[in-house]
Amino acid sequence: MKRLVEEFRRTIRLLKGTNVLLVLVGSLIQAVGICNIHAFSDVTEGGALGLTLLIYHWMGISPAITSLLLNAGCYLLGWRMLGKSFLAYSAISVCFYSLCYSLLERFAPLWPGLITSPLWCALLGAVFVGVGAGLSVLGGGAPAADDALAMSLNKRFGWNIQNIYLVSDLLVLVVSLTYIPFRRIAYSLLTVILSGQIVGWIQRFEKK
Repeated sequence: MKRLVEEFRRTIRLLKGTNVLLVLVGSLIQAVGICNIHAFSDVTEGGALGLTLLIYHWMGISPAITSLLLNAGCYLLGWRMLGKSFLAYSAISVCFYSLCYSLLERFAPLWPGLITSPLWCALLGAVFVGVGAGLSVLGGGAPAADDALAMSLNKRFGWNIQNIYLVSDLLVLVVSLTYIPFRRIAYSLLTVILSGQIVGWIQRFEKK
């Protein structure tokens, strides 16, 4: 136990303040978008975020809880491929996302007029999720399981991160047809494509 505590302390000391700030800001932005737009508009997200909304619809379990539970396996995979600092940044991201979501859902939706327009929900939802996830990825963490999976596969095989997002998102969208009308899935497809592209664009800053 002492060895684990000491290892944890060493990992924390290696974290960079700028990266932590990116992860925190990204998690907050993502929580705002999911809680106030996607959770009320029938325009869902793909990947792990969309899966938390699916569970929320059918079981009534808050995404603040399911986001923590669903991420465990992918984070273990990410830890193996991306290192201990990745796991530390991701832990900060997930915990802060859940905290922000649990606080925001008490007042949601903040923009009730917006959720009546599926097109605006798709566009603005993509911006919130894409920028939020992108900043977290840029900071070295992953706010959701599919972010961790995408980063791991990108690191291991060099696959394009936008394509990884697209495949995982499409799988969740197909399952989401169980509660979202088919016409709304088109808007959901728009938002997952845009959000994945935004994450990829922001990731390029790290390479530059």
